[in-house]
Amino acid sequence: MDLDVLKIRPLVRAEFEQVVKWAGEEGWNPGLYDADIFWQTDPNGYLGVELDGEVVAAGSVVSYGGQFGFMGFFIVRADLRGKGIGTRLWFHRRDVLLARLAPGASIAMDGVFDMQDWYAKGAFVFAHRNLRMQGVGRRVKAKTAESQGCVDLGELPFAMVADYDRRHFGFDRERFLRSWIQPESGRALGILDEGKLVASGVVRECAEGFKIGPLFADNEKLATQLFAVLGDRAAGQPLILDVPEVNASAMKLAQKNDMKEVFGCARMYYGDPSAKASQLPWNNIYGITTFELG
Repeated sequence: MDLDVLKIRPLVRAEFEQVVKWAGEEGWNPGLYDADIFWQTDPNGYLGVELDGEVVAAGSVVSYGGQFGFMGFFIVRADLRGKGIGTRLWFHRRDVLLARLAPGASIAMDGVFDMQDWYAKGAFVFAHRNLRMQGVGRRVKAKTAESQGCVDLGELPFAMVADYDRRHFGFDRERFLRSWIQPESGRALGILDEGKLVASGVVRECAEGFKIGPLFADNEKLATQLFAVLGDRAAGQPLILDVPEVNASAMKLAQKNDMKEVFGCARMYYGDPSAKASQLPWNNIYGITTFELG
């Protein structure tokens, strides 16, 4: 294939919808309303490869206030793989995102294990594995969140929720967070201790079942408590939690709930491995938010 005929450009909204559809066909199981929230987070954060007037590959170059970037949604139409299109797009995305960020800012990505060595050629360094654990949602004995000590995140001061999220994500993501904590057909809950937020999590409906993400908690007991209430929303249906393997308590929580590994990604960072982006409190991160946006 003559790669010089390819045109790499920003996606428009309708084209991004098609990319999300491709993701569903690949078994990524996106949330029912992920497309809207992802687009609102950074409308300039999605690039596509145009060939003969149509988009045939795409990927994200999402910037969080110019301080941190995330590369996800990397996909090439199935019939055009192995022709160099993905390589051209991937390096172009990295360079575009670097230009969108402040000097020295880090980029993160969750890449499939088989591609880890290839991503390393682009100066991405392996940090740890994030494992997709899947089980079945269970009813809790007391069905109300309030009886379990949980509160709706949307009812708390947004500054409190954003501060807790920032401590675990590492950077501000207000545009994303405002929509994420009000999930249609899902729940966003937190736990307070003497007026202080000590755990937060979101469960959202997906093409198949539900996903919990993120799940942040100050300790294992709080994570277990919040996981149970969020899981109640998915009672009897598939339930997914993307667990950072470096958190032994998170792996224990998943195993106690009969969740099994069904997929996984390598968390990798571009830039200084000791930078703020990679130095997160992983022992308090029981589930990452998404493989697509971090």
